[in-house]
Amino acid sequence: MNEPLAERIRPKTLEEYISQAHLVGTNGSLTTQIKKGIIPSLILWGPPGTGKTTLANIIANESERPFYSLSAINSGVKDIRDVIERAKDSGGLFTSKNPILFIDEIHRFSKSQQDSLLGAVEKGWVTLIGATTENPSFEVIPALLSRCQVYVLNSFGKDDLETLLKRAIREDSFLKTKNITLKETEALLRLSGGDGRKLLNIFELVINSEEGDKIIITNDLILNKLQKNTVLYDKTGEQHYDIVSAFIKSIRGSDPNAAVYWLARMIEGGEDVKFIARRLLISASEDIGMANPTALVIANSTFQAVSTIGYPEARILLSQCAVYLATSAKSNSSYMAIKKAQEIVQKTGDLSVPLPLRNAPTNLMKDLGYGADYRYAHDFEGNFVSHEFLPESISGTSFYSPGDNKREKAIKAHLDGLWQGKY
Repeated sequence: MNEPLAERIRPKTLEEYISQAHLVGTNGSLTTQIKKGIIPSLILWGPPGTGKTTLANIIANESERPFYSLSAINSGVKDIRDVIERAKDSGGLFTSKNPILFIDEIHRFSKSQQDSLLGAVEKGWVTLIGATTENPSFEVIPALLSRCQVYVLNSFGKDDLETLLKRAIREDSFLKTKNITLKETEALLRLSGGDGRKLLNIFELVINSEEGDKIIITNDLILNKLQKNTVLYDKTGEQHYDIVSAFIKSIRGSDPNAAVYWLARMIEGGEDVKFIARRLLISASEDIGMANPTALVIANSTFQAVSTIGYPEARILLSQCAVYLATSAKSNSSYMAIKKAQEIVQKTGDLSVPLPLRNAPTNLMKDLGYGADYRYAHDFEGNFVSHEFLPESISGTSFYSPGDNKREKAIKAHLDGLWQGKY
């Protein structure tokens, strides 16, 4: 019984697969493709333990394709080329039965390693399935990303995790020999952080540490068994999300002491330097925004610098940026503006661009009135003339509301002088 529980009960078919109904449920975006065996190259993006590797295996089984697997942790360009050559020999070119090449943690591949996949994907020698816990927009090169569909896997919900536990008790050959009662599951679910594999690992550890065949799972039992095994910071689990949340909320709350503390927790836990820098970039725009636009410049410079420097020196730059953002004036006005604008777009659809605002590169367009009655701001005193720039049906709608801070008060005064109360 050396094989872990998570591996022993790994689903083999779509019917056995738990969660991700939006992808592989009855109306899932991947279900029909898998059933027909017409699979595009794709990237599966989601937290650890959400079934990315399992789904890749099921796709290969359901479509009856040869399956080749590499891990980005210990594979190089030579390994990739060797697998591609074997895949070419085992499958016909440009057929629906192209071999599947699964690459776990594809975000760890360098640019040159990712480049080595392009030809095989483009020519149809393999169907690539990449798995990543990081945002593919940042970690996968554009040329490869453009050749793949990206599918997002979500953390397991409470019902999914409980279903997983009950299935393990019911189907695993070892657990079936035990009399296991799930009296309380809150501690198990909380410690798993939505990670199915972690849930099963914890569960197996507890079961193996109990004597006798009758085992009642309670919160106290789980916490007592695991208190010595709790790590300071699990960058792939629940604390990863909780601590970065505390970090950003400390910056938003203008507390540089707390911001630096949570930053230190992430650094000591080995968090990816670019992950932290990206969160700072988002905070600079979402939480500070127009109150201090320089914050975005500082955060972007920090991101570029730490991407080049790395640890340990990068910690100094991250600390400087975190303190700067935490002590800056705050405003979410631009964040709220785009949120309101998107809500209007979703409600009203594709409203026509007013004729005065349309481009008129041809005589026909000019004859149709494109660009007519447009007033060029620079032809008027102060480089401003009152004009309606929104579609008629939402004319006068306000999206941007200047925040209550020194800089935006000046912006509001300026806009009031131009628009006479519109802002």
